[in-house]
Amino acid sequence: MAEFTLPLNSRIQIGKTWPEPEGAKRTRRITIYRWDPDSGDNPRLDTYSIDLDRCGPMVLDAMILIKNEIDPTLTFRRSCREGICGSCSMNINGRNTLACISAIDDYQGDINIYPLPHMPVHKDLVPDMTHFYAQHASVEPWIKTSSPVPPDRERLQSPAERAELDGLYECILCACCTTSCPSYWWNPEKYLGPATLLNAYRWIADSRDEATGERLDQLNDPFKLYRCHTIMNCTDSCPKGLNPAKAIGEIKKRLVERRG
Repeated sequence: MAEFTLPLNSRIQIGKTWPEPEGAKRTRRITIYRWDPDSGDNPRLDTYSIDLDRCGPMVLDAMILIKNEIDPTLTFRRSCREGICGSCSMNINGRNTLACISAIDDYQGDINIYPLPHMPVHKDLVPDMTHFYAQHASVEPWIKTSSPVPPDRERLQSPAERAELDGLYECILCACCTTSCPSYWWNPEKYLGPATLLNAYRWIADSRDEATGERLDQLNDPFKLYRCHTIMNCTDSCPKGLNPAKAIGEIKKRLVERRG
C-alpha cells in the first residue's frame, strides 16, 4: 500500500499561501496537506497564518479557526476535543498524534500537518480507516463465555484481576500507533498491527473471558502477530501513553507458556 495510496509518480505541489491576518501581533504559520480526489490534481501544501490572540491553545483550535474563517474547504475529522474519541488523529511535524491535545506552543516555528501515513485518504486529512476497523473486529473484541451467566450478580473480578486491564482498555482506536509501525507499512494486509493486537490482549488478559485458548490459536500466525519486530514506534507515538509493544510481547509469552 503506497503512502496515501497516490500514484508513485505523483508529487506534492506547493499550493496557496494565504495572507497574514490584518492587525495580528502574534501569528503562526501552519502548512497543511490538501488533496481532493475529485479534482484530478496532485496533492498540495497550503500555508495559512493564524492570529494566536484569536485562537485557542491547541492545534485543533487553529484548524477550526482556519476552516471557519479562512478556508471552509479544509476537511478533517474531529469530535470530542478531549483526547477521548480519537477522531482528530493526524501527523503533526512528523509525529502521529491527536490535534486536540497537541498545544501550538509545543511546536517551534511552522507547524506541518499531514494525514496519518500509509493509509488511503478520502480527502485532505481524512484517512480511510475501513481496513483498520475490520482488523480490529477480526479479533472479536468482546467478552466470550461458555458458562451460564450468574443469576444474581455480574461476572466479578478481584481488584488484582481488574488491574491487569490497566493500560489496555484505555485504547481509543485513533490508529496513531498502527500507522507509525514500519512492520505494518510493509504488511498491512496480513499483520494486525499494534492497536488491534493491544485490543486482542485486552480480552486475553480479562479474567472473565473464557476463550483464551481460541484467541491465542487465532493469533498464532507468522504474519498476524510475529511481524512485530519491537521497533517501539507504536509505544512512542501513543497519545494516551499506552504500550502496545508490551501487550504484543505478552501475547507471545502466553503462546510460549501454552506450548510448554
